[in-house]
Order: sequence, then C-alpha cells, then structure tokens
Amino acid sequence: MDRLHLRAALRAAGVPDGYYRIEGVHEPVPTPTDFLFLRKATDAVWETGAFERGTNEVIARHPDERTACAHLLGLLT
Repeated sequence: MDRLHLRAALRAAGVPDGYYRIEGVHEPVPTPTDFLFLRKATDAVWETGAFERGTNEVIARHPDERTACAHLLGLLT
C-alpha cells in the first residue's frame, strides 16, 4: 500500500478527513487542531505520529512507505 491507496482505504472506511494528514496526498484545510500524520523524515525513513496541542509527536518510524501506511491505517480503523 502506498499513500494514495491509504487515502482511498481511509475514505472507504469512513474515517473523517480531519482525523489525519498524509504528506503530499491529504492535507486538510483548515488544519485540524489534533490529527494523526504520515510523513517522510529527512533521513529517508517514514514516520507516523500525532499532532496535538501544537506539537508533532512521532509514534513510530518505519523503513518504508508500505509499512508506515499499514500502521496509520491500523491506528485509524
């Protein structure tokens, strides 16, 4: 699964758009105050985490996009 497939899976599961941000694929406007995220880190690993109270908190780091997508899907469904 890549980020585009993850977005489609989350929509099919009925997860509200404001619950998550997927870098380069889904960036809700206006930005919610709290949400889960998937992003590529500067060292080429993928991160899943939560944005709460104005702070990004990384929950896990993943070696590839597929693993990170599966993790975010599991967190949201």
